[in-house]
Amino acid sequence: MSDDFHAFIQKRKEVARAYVNGDAAPLERIAAVDFPASFFHPKGAVVEGAERVLARYTDDATAFCPGGESDIEIIQMGHDTKVGYWVGYQNASVRLKGVPDPVQMRLRVTEIFRRTNGQWQLVHRHADMPQAR
Repeated sequence: MSDDFHAFIQKRKEVARAYVNGDAAPLERIAAVDFPASFFHPKGAVVEGAERVLARYTDDATAFCPGGESDIEIIQMGHDTKVGYWVGYQNASVRLKGVPDPVQMRLRVTEIFRRTNGQWQLVHRHADMPQAR
């Protein structure tokens, strides 16, 4: 089971790379569909309900253009047979529609996953921009 979650997190990194290039399809494949879901958006919005969360993810992806890069910097992660999580940073260089130069992003992220029918599904994402001290 341990290797399964670690392998999934590697896949999650690939999903993030696709997303910052405007492709939400890989995220759609791991997003929750059968149970409650939530998203604490970097700009402050709180979205609840699997359908509404997935719609927000899909809509937000349209802001990105090809040419972006993303990586996940994990501070801690853990799992048991039904629930997994990671906490850390998503570091990205993204291309936004209407913006000529790449935009650097460093988001603090917490993601929680639930295992259902043998698959890990994203049930909660909290992402925000760290404030300068």
